[in-house]
Amino acid sequence: MKHFRYWVIALAFTSTAWAHEGTHSAIETHAHHEAHVDWTRGKIVKIDAEKAIIVLKHQRIKSIDMDAMTMPFKVEDQTMFARFKVGAAVRFTVKVVNDHLVIAAMEKAK
Repeated sequence: MKHFRYWVIALAFTSTAWAHEGTHSAIETHAHHEAHVDWTRGKIVKIDAEKAIIVLKHQRIKSIDMDAMTMPFKVEDQTMFARFKVGAAVRFTVKVVNDHLVIAAMEKAK
């Protein structure tokens, strides 16, 4: 049943991408084709609560076909700023919101 749900979600995202072909960025289009969540490991380099960003040095993000690098990510969940410190090893997922990469979930790496 779980795989069927993923298939239905993937079909919905693919249909949406085809319907709006040419209107989405490359990141959005690729993200629409992903039916499951990929966790990526990284290390917090900088936290800027005022600008609502966390800079991560991260491994390759498979879900959006992004190479490993250090870059800022927007943060919607303001509690992240209190839960994490610079230097912490984390794993995280991303989502695309208005052509920006946003941390969807983040937890301490084991």
